[in-house]
Amino acid sequence: MIRYERNMSALSKKENEKLKDFSVVVIGCGGLGGYTVEMLARLGIGHITVVDGDSFSESNLNRQILSNNQNLGKNKAVEAKKRMEIVNELIEVVPVTKFIDEYNGTDILKGHDIVIDGLDNIDTRFLLQEKCEELKIPFVHGAIGGWYGQVTTIFPGDRTLDFIYRNRRKEGIEKRFGNPSFIPALVSSIQVSETIKVLIKRGEILRKKLLVIDLLYQDFKIINFQ
Repeated sequence: MIRYERNMSALSKKENEKLKDFSVVVIGCGGLGGYTVEMLARLGIGHITVVDGDSFSESNLNRQILSNNQNLGKNKAVEAKKRMEIVNELIEVVPVTKFIDEYNGTDILKGHDIVIDGLDNIDTRFLLQEKCEELKIPFVHGAIGGWYGQVTTIFPGDRTLDFIYRNRRKEGIEKRFGNPSFIPALVSSIQVSETIKVLIKRGEILRKKLLVIDLLYQDFKIINFQ
C-alpha cells in the first residue's frame, strides 16, 4: 500500500501488515501523548485507545501537536480521534474522556498489547506500573522537562519506576523547567520506536535501562538497572 511504502525497509512487509492487528493505549494526549498518537497512526497501528480527561488551553499551544486555536476548551482525547480521522482513516481510535485512576484503570488497559505513558504525574505512573503488572502488559515510560527527557520500557515484574523515582514526588520536573516544543517530539519518537520494537519483537529495547537525554549539552546516556 502506497500509504505505508516509506515504512519499508525499516519494517518488512510482513511486519508492517502486522501493525494493523495491534492494540495500543496512550495515557495522556498532551505534549508526549499527542505526538505519540500521531506517529502510531501514521505507522498504521490498527487500534489506538486515547485516554485524557483534560481539555486544551492556550498554554498548550507552544508544544502540544494536537492543540490549535480552534479546539481550545475541547477534550484532548476527542480531538485526538478527530485528527486521526484526517491522518489515517484505516485505523480505529477510541477516545476515553476521563483520567485513569485506581477504579477504572483495569477496564481501560485490559485487552491492549502495550501501554504508553504520556503523563505528567508520578503517582499515576506508579498506578500504570501496578495495573500493567497485574494485566501482564508491557509499558513504555517517558518523561520530559526543559531540555531534558527520559525513556524506559517496563515489562511486568521489572518495577523500573521504583528505581527511577526513589524519592517519590507528586509532579515531575516539567512544572519547574517548563517544556519547549522540541522535547516532547523527541522523547515521544523514542517511545514509539520502543513500542514498535516490542510489538514486532526485533531490536534492542530499554528494558531495565533508562535513556537520559540532555539536549542542552547533547548528552545521551543509558543508566543500567540490571
